[in-house]
Amino acid sequence: MVPAANWRRDPMDDLLQEFIAETRETLEALSGEIVAWEAHPEDRARLDAIFRFVHTVKGSCGFLDLPRLGRLSHSAEDVLAQVRSGDRKPDRALVNAVLAVVDRIGELVEAIDAGASLDDTGEDLLIAALAEGSAEVAQASNGAIQRVASRSVRLNVELLDRMMSGMSDMVLARNELARRLRQGEIDPAVEAALERLSLTVGEMRDTVTRTRMQKIDALFSALPRMVRDTAAGLGKSVMLQVEGSDVELDREMIEVMRDPLVHIVRNAIDHGIESPAERRAAAKRENGRLSVSARQSGNQIIVEIADDGRGIDTERLIRKLIAQGRNERELRALPERAKLDLIFQPGLTSKDEVSDISGRGVGMDIVRASIEQIGGRIDLDNAPGKGLRIAIHVPLTLSIISAIVVGVSKQRFALPRQAIEEIVTERGDQIRIDMLGGSRIATVRDRRIPLVDLGELLGIEHRQAFGEAQMLAIVSVSEGSYALAVDTVLDNEELVIKPASPAVMTTGVYAGQTLPDSGLPMLMLDCAGMARAAGLIFHRDTLHDDEDEDAVGETPGTPALLFADLDGKRRAVPLAIVDRVEQVESASVRFSAGSHRLSIDGRILPLAAQGEVGTRAKLSVLRLKDGDNEVAYAIDEALDIVILPEEIAPAREPGPVAGVVLLDGEQVELLDAFWVFGEFGSDDEEDVAPVCLLAGDSDGWMASFVRPMLEAAGYRVVTQLASGETAAVVLTQSDLAEADGAAMPVVRLRRRKAPRGASDDSVYRYDRMGLLSALEARVAGGRA
Repeated sequence: MVPAANWRRDPMDDLLQEFIAETRETLEALSGEIVAWEAHPEDRARLDAIFRFVHTVKGSCGFLDLPRLGRLSHSAEDVLAQVRSGDRKPDRALVNAVLAVVDRIGELVEAIDAGASLDDTGEDLLIAALAEGSAEVAQASNGAIQRVASRSVRLNVELLDRMMSGMSDMVLARNELARRLRQGEIDPAVEAALERLSLTVGEMRDTVTRTRMQKIDALFSALPRMVRDTAAGLGKSVMLQVEGSDVELDREMIEVMRDPLVHIVRNAIDHGIESPAERRAAAKRENGRLSVSARQSGNQIIVEIADDGRGIDTERLIRKLIAQGRNERELRALPERAKLDLIFQPGLTSKDEVSDISGRGVGMDIVRASIEQIGGRIDLDNAPGKGLRIAIHVPLTLSIISAIVVGVSKQRFALPRQAIEEIVTERGDQIRIDMLGGSRIATVRDRRIPLVDLGELLGIEHRQAFGEAQMLAIVSVSEGSYALAVDTVLDNEELVIKPASPAVMTTGVYAGQTLPDSGLPMLMLDCAGMARAAGLIFHRDTLHDDEDEDAVGETPGTPALLFADLDGKRRAVPLAIVDRVEQVESASVRFSAGSHRLSIDGRILPLAAQGEVGTRAKLSVLRLKDGDNEVAYAIDEALDIVILPEEIAPAREPGPVAGVVLLDGEQVELLDAFWVFGEFGSDDEEDVAPVCLLAGDSDGWMASFVRPMLEAAGYRVVTQLASGETAAVVLTQSDLAEADGAAMPVVRLRRRKAPRGASDDSVYRYDRMGLLSALEARVAGGRA
């Protein structure tokens, strides 16, 4: 006896549950067909229906590891195949044997669902009865298995659409009712009833939405076999990495995306990933890397297909189109993004040979048309010689999501609430907006992020009223975060989102449209799409091999600020140490105490410069910060934010320049942060700047003459200790009877040049070097 407990269904095993439901449904539909075939064994249509059933069961059993079911269905399939081919006549004995196998399949399915044991006695006899010339075998009943009540039902997608539409109308009606009640005095009992209604509507909304959702694993599960077979047919070795299989998407959308995904994956293997010999010549691993991933962003699903192959050769595409009669001048004048989009031209292929997989010029144009038909779009991220990343953005079709309504001028837009980290006002104490190389940067509590003005991005003329500040929505996308500047933040609503027209969706800025309770149509913004439209660059990790940590593809560099220096040279400084760029009056710069200093914000900062300030009235300065250490660096103007390449030619000796990098074919010097902070920086931390207490300075002489010298030497000078504070050293004059804080290390000053005797360890008060040496020795002794 083989216990069926080995087949007990895990409640989370959706595949097994679906198999059981489908098998039951098919058996019920075939019950009449099987009886009819028994009466008319020559009926080919009924024979084909029974054959498809046992064939489907056999295939599923191999995937779900159900050997007994697989053995029975495989035997029945072989016999039915002989009948279909005409090699065997369907006599009464064969029909009875097939019917007995089908009945047994039904019993085993019920046993699996119930988690019951079912004796396998007699199954060998059933299989033997299928053989030609065998005597009829009557199957003895093993006792009926109590059928588990079905917990699932199959519905037409049209019915689900009607359910979702009704749910959407209910949400809008609830929103309108809430808005009308807020306009006047609301009875507490009515408000409580409205709250209960809102909770019920929310639960129903989630339930109805999930009826149409399915894990995208249903789309990804066939990829490993397809990748293996396609790569083997092309003589290539490809390693597949799948991520995000648990992401849920509308069932109908999954079916629409199936063919485009298959085409893109096959193209990546055929067009993108090189042969092993070509990869070795390009210093790549012989095994190509292919990554397919899915993630949710707002009310969109993003499916990415990335490979580490050769990428798209836009020059080759242009030559192909020229050969087809296109204008060469127009093609070569296209921007790089438009050249890359040539891959979607109908009838265009980058392959010279026609194969079973590609080369016919039928493909990417059909793929894009299919995606756009459902309100989606395709983005390409190309790295010639290193790989290609294709991102397919598709909406969740009819979806109800929580959104923040924002305003720009008289226009209203919706933002998905889950993408918003926080909303702050431009005039907040911890908020600052600066210009860096022509780009606006928002600093929110010492966190610097790029700023995008929604009005400027969408071309909407808007002007804040005098005294009003913009609102900043801190938006999070998968690649990073940015601040979105809007005029107003209006409301928080649950909105029904539907795909907008293809012309709107292909702009990449919008995720769909909605009709709020106000009755005025409104567009939902795509947070990631706005970042791309604004030209924001977020650096993401490229493909890595689990066995080899070397990057396959482009490695992100270090962001830096490119500027024109006072001596006329173009230099760059890492953006990580640039706090801001400011315009200051040249009159605020003075040469004092041996160096240039800048008066700004009520402080005096050391000023570094390579060149003369000259007669200019205003001066641009970089405020460079490293923790509490801050230095101002004078420049001519800030130019741009760039990405430094990995290769840096180092300077021969330490100094203002750390090395030279190549930016767009031009040699650019890199400012040395070690030189800036080493030569001009000052430490403000207490454990680095020792505290010197001036004790008994009744005539003010030490405060006037000694204090500036000590502060220049790096001491923090005080005349009174704060509560709980301890001085590293006490400085007093020797003619005082006792110094305050005598328990601490003390240095005494004397008025006379010569000491009073051998035991006199005081220091002549005008002996600069002697005083500094004595202080240093006392501080070192106290620390020891």
